[in-house]
Amino acid sequence: MRSPGQKTGPPDLTTHDGFGAFYEEHIDAVLGFVTRRVADPHLAADLTADIFLAAMGSASGYRPHRGAPIAWLFGIARNVLSGHARGLARESGALARLSGRRLLEDEDVAALEERIDAQRAFRSLAERHASLSEPLRAALDLVVIDELTPAEAAQALGVTQATVRVRLHRARRALRGTGPAAVTEPQLEAAR
Repeated sequence: MRSPGQKTGPPDLTTHDGFGAFYEEHIDAVLGFVTRRVADPHLAADLTADIFLAAMGSASGYRPHRGAPIAWLFGIARNVLSGHARGLARESGALARLSGRRLLEDEDVAALEERIDAQRAFRSLAERHASLSEPLRAALDLVVIDELTPAEAAQALGVTQATVRVRLHRARRALRGTGPAAVTEPQLEAAR
């Protein structure tokens, strides 16, 4: 999803043309980043717009010597998505305090149990992924899912490239796990 003609110079978001070119160059990568983390298309569009607005507001903070604009933009995207998740958690907590739980019909429970059983292997991997510390999970997601290089991921995370490589090694080791749903070496190959 990365654009072949990525520029390494600072994005010029101060002009209409500069922002338009920057937007066109990176919209697909940012949409991919957001849609892998959000299922609602309207929310994905809103968050993508928020990411570019935040980029406009912090364009003066971009330092070209620290890496590619896409890594800088993914750093902003992580912050916007984190802020959204915190807001959802606050909202969910408030709603839980205000309302009770609706009881499910027997048919609904049976249908949910079938879906849960069908997704057992995926859940096992997802649980191991979720149990990773935030730094390990963030490094793994940026390199494997968002296809950044370790250097670009380091820039997006604000750490050194060596730190990202150590985090990737630890994340792969933790995901290997044991049991029938263990991740195989070919599945982890993409993270190398």
